[in-house]
Amino acid sequence: MSVTHNDIVSAQKAQSDVIRKTSLIFSETFSKITGSTVYLKNEFEQKTGSFKLRGAFYKIKTLTEDERKNGVVAASAGNHAQGVAFASALEKINCTIVMPKNASPAKVAATRGYGATVILEGRNYDESWVKAQEIANVSNAQIIHAFDDPQIIAAQGVIGLEIMEQLPDVDEIYVPIGGGGLAAGVLIAIKDKNPNVKIIGVESKSFPSMKKSLESGKLETIDGGFTVADGISVRTPGKQTFEIIKDKIDEIVLVDDDEIIKTMFLLMERSKSVVEPAGVAGLAYLISKKPSPGKKVVPILCGGNVDMYLLGQIVSKGLGTMGRMMKVFILLKDKPGALKEVVDELASLSANIVEVVHDRLSSNVPAGTTGVTLSLETENQEHAEKLIEHLKNKQIDFKVLT
Repeated sequence: MSVTHNDIVSAQKAQSDVIRKTSLIFSETFSKITGSTVYLKNEFEQKTGSFKLRGAFYKIKTLTEDERKNGVVAASAGNHAQGVAFASALEKINCTIVMPKNASPAKVAATRGYGATVILEGRNYDESWVKAQEIANVSNAQIIHAFDDPQIIAAQGVIGLEIMEQLPDVDEIYVPIGGGGLAAGVLIAIKDKNPNVKIIGVESKSFPSMKKSLESGKLETIDGGFTVADGISVRTPGKQTFEIIKDKIDEIVLVDDDEIIKTMFLLMERSKSVVEPAGVAGLAYLISKKPSPGKKVVPILCGGNVDMYLLGQIVSKGLGTMGRMMKVFILLKDKPGALKEVVDELASLSANIVEVVHDRLSSNVPAGTTGVTLSLETENQEHAEKLIEHLKNKQIDFKVLT
């Protein structure tokens, strides 16, 4: 079954008050950084914190009474799981979700909190999907696919309709791609009415499965690596989404974890917005590559479900990436006043000491000396580099750790 523009319009009419029309906000900060006129499509404002609710709600809403009686089953690393669980609870349908064993405990807890039965199976989405199919075959439950389904694609495409209503003269839209449901829906919603709007898909460098598939002209399954962006870590794209994206997309580009982490940090600090790694992929590409000077561009920030432990790491690593935090190891003579001399030198350049750790026992610390690891708060990269040069000039024995 192919998906048409009219299907997306029908999905929009069926949303009722459950689905929010999320905001499109001009960002002066990111416009200055990228050289483009940037409008953020804040899809993380959606209930359950992700665009995935749109597809899950519409798919479940369109099930017949006969299809509902044995419940539904889905596989997901987190956002689709919460969307299906929430929509099932609204419709009073039994729901089973298969999640990878390494899924975020917070996302598992949230999914259970919506009333779903959660089964942890597999190391990634693909292995969880196999288990979900097995459950469906035994129980006759309806499978709610995370992306490769006409109703799912149509409902995600409503985001494209909203963007065109909110910013009719948009030049470019940047869409994160995992399995491709969001990108496929947005492409149909926009390209069928205004083919001049450029739509760029953004994948993780660790999981470029859609890009590889487009390059070979057929569906490809990749091994994949590690990425913090678990929401777009899909080894095999959808068959239907691949066909749509192959015909309509302008380009697929890649981002790495460092670019994602920096962007998450900037969103928190400058826009006061907590957006998950997969959700910032489009903006991360704009910030790192600055590809569209002078253009009106919309990165879709498609989810905001971040594990709190990961969030702490993002803040620390973001400070380091921005040159705002550095960690140095200094070898000192183990005598009174040795540390004070170093502290005075740091103070002369207005570096704030956040943490001090002494070490006299490690094998790399000779007898009669002490190793001191200092975490330092600096203004920016230039300030950090000036501090490093100053320590060298003072012939202080140190090593930059981060």
